[in-house]
Order: sequence, then structure tokens, then C-alpha cells
Amino acid sequence: MTTTAVLSRDPAAPFTVESVEIDAPREDEILVRVQATGICHTDLVTRAAGAADRPVLLGHEGAGVVAAVGAAVTGVHPGDRVVLTFRHCRSCRSCRAGRPAYCVRAVELNQFGARADRSRRVTVAGTAVRDGFFGQSSFAAYALTTADNTVVVDTEVDPAVLAPLGCGFLTGAGAVLNVLRPDHDARVAVYGAGAVGMAGVLAAVACEVAELVVVEPSPVRRALARELGATAALDPAADDIVPTIRKLTDGGATHALDTTGSADVLATAAGAAAIGGTVVAVGLGAGVPAIDLRDIVLGGKVIRGCLEGDAVPATFIPQLLNLHAAGRFPIDRLVTTYPHADINVALADQRAGTVVKPVLTW
Repeated sequence: MTTTAVLSRDPAAPFTVESVEIDAPREDEILVRVQATGICHTDLVTRAAGAADRPVLLGHEGAGVVAAVGAAVTGVHPGDRVVLTFRHCRSCRSCRAGRPAYCVRAVELNQFGARADRSRRVTVAGTAVRDGFFGQSSFAAYALTTADNTVVVDTEVDPAVLAPLGCGFLTGAGAVLNVLRPDHDARVAVYGAGAVGMAGVLAAVACEVAELVVVEPSPVRRALARELGATAALDPAADDIVPTIRKLTDGGATHALDTTGSADVLATAAGAAAIGGTVVAVGLGAGVPAIDLRDIVLGGKVIRGCLEGDAVPATFIPQLLNLHAAGRFPIDRLVTTYPHADINVALADQRAGTVVKPVLTW
């Protein structure tokens, strides 16, 4: 079929809206009519590293309605409302252990994974499009997916609110609820109040933690964090973070979430952690943090990584939707929608820090 997609032809140039041809679903594929797609930092990082001479179709936070399914697909039917997430093989040791984000085939399946026979899924004017990003490439009005990354949801929630549950909100909330697991006495620090960090904030608020400190340079996001339940919001350019957090949390954060991907911020988070505190890093950045080894050992501190919130999307996304329905996870407060043709406006607003989660609508 012919449909509309947002393509990147050059990492240095703006996205373009173009007509593309999408193949019919094969026996193990699902055709989804995309209604909304979140813009995630991973899309932008991947775009920047992409080839300049070939159209790239990104997008990995899609939500919509199933239009058609292949003959071998079970558990997903035309008309189902779905959230699209990351792919996993379902059979390796990590997948069997309930840790699909660490699937041994994750890179192969999610980084523009091709069909086994190398046939084209998407073309533009007869030219192959680099697609299959996270098994969906949902910066388009239609996307081809598979059963392992298509989560059926029974809800009337706006697709624009559903879409970021496939990655950003899943990651932030999962890091808190599945990994940190703070109790009512916890003193939590969240570094970075973008979509991932703010989802972590909402999860911590849902846990009714004792203190919740957010570190974020954007004044708009700091104000929103306070509105949503943070007990303090610090500006890293103006506040001396480590001593201030130690003061606000009576000796240090017992639980910390670093969403920034910055080695310096991770070192700060470790320094501001309490004795026995845990720091979880979810941002894919670069560099080596200057960690004080004596502080880590003598303080019994833990620093660990986390992908996709250590979540099983098929069960965790419905869990988050139940929290949302109960009024305890108001992710609608984080979303700003844009017509898909305004993607470059959305990116500018995201860079400026005036919005938390831009979502394209179709």
C-alpha cells in the first residue's frame, strides 16, 4: 500500500514527509495502522549515526490499531488496539528468565532487522528504505511488526498517551518499580526530567516515597516535576548537587535514577547516594565516570545498569495502564502532541526543554 512516512535522508538535514510503499504482511507479520508515535532520544542518536545517502525510517514508540495479520500470527487480531515496543527472540536464556531487553539477539532484531529473505518492507520511489527499527519503524501511518513486540491493550486511552509506554515511559517507570523498588521511607533522586526521568518521578510518587528530589536544567520541567509530586527540584547549573541532595535527603539518596547518559552525572549520583544506596543508570551515553572507589566500598553502594526498565512489556504495560486508570500514573501530563508533518517543530521544542514528551499523530 501507499502511505505517508517521516524519513531522514541526511542526519544533518530536517526530516521530510514523503509517500512510501509498504509491503503486505508476511505470515509472521502484523500490519498496524499507526495513530501516534513518540519521539525518543534513541531515534535521534540513531539518526545522527545513520548513512547520509539512504532514507532511514525511524520510530519505536508506536500505538495504533491492527489492520491485518499474517496466517501464522496468534494472539493478535485485526481491530486490536496495540502498543509497539522492542523485539526479542522469546527463546534465549534472558527471554526465558523474563529479561527480554537483554535478549542475545537484541541488536540483530532491533537495529533495522531485515526479513530473513532480505525482501523489502518499505520503499520510496522504488528505492529501499532502511526500516525495521525496533521491529516497527513507526514514523509512518502504517508499520509492519511481529507478535513479540506488539502488545494488545484493552483501554480507551488516547493513542498519544499510549505510545511512549513502548519505550520511554516503560524505561523510567520500570527502573523505579522493577529495579529500585523504593518503600515509603525511601529518599529518591532522579537525574534528568525528560520523558524517562519524569516517568520515574511518577512511579516514585506512586510508591509514596518520603523524599523525591529531581535534578534538571529546564525550569519548565523542574516546575512540572514539583507539580507532579517532587519534594524538591534542583538546577545543576546553580545548585551544588551532592551536598544539597545529602541535606535534603538526610544523608543521601537511598535510591537514584540517572537518565542522562552523562558520566559526570552518574558520578554525581553515586556521590550523593546514601550508605547502602542504589543508583540505576538507564541512559546510553559515553565516557567513564570518576567514581570514588573508597566511597563505593565503604558506603556499600550499588551502581547498576538497566535496559527498558527490566520489564516484560506484555505484562508491565497493562500494569502501568492500571496505575494510570487509578489516577496514580498521570502520564497524560507529560505528553505534547504534534501533527506528524510538524516533526521538526517538535524536535526544536524538545531541545529547548519546553516539552517533556513530544508525540506525533497520524
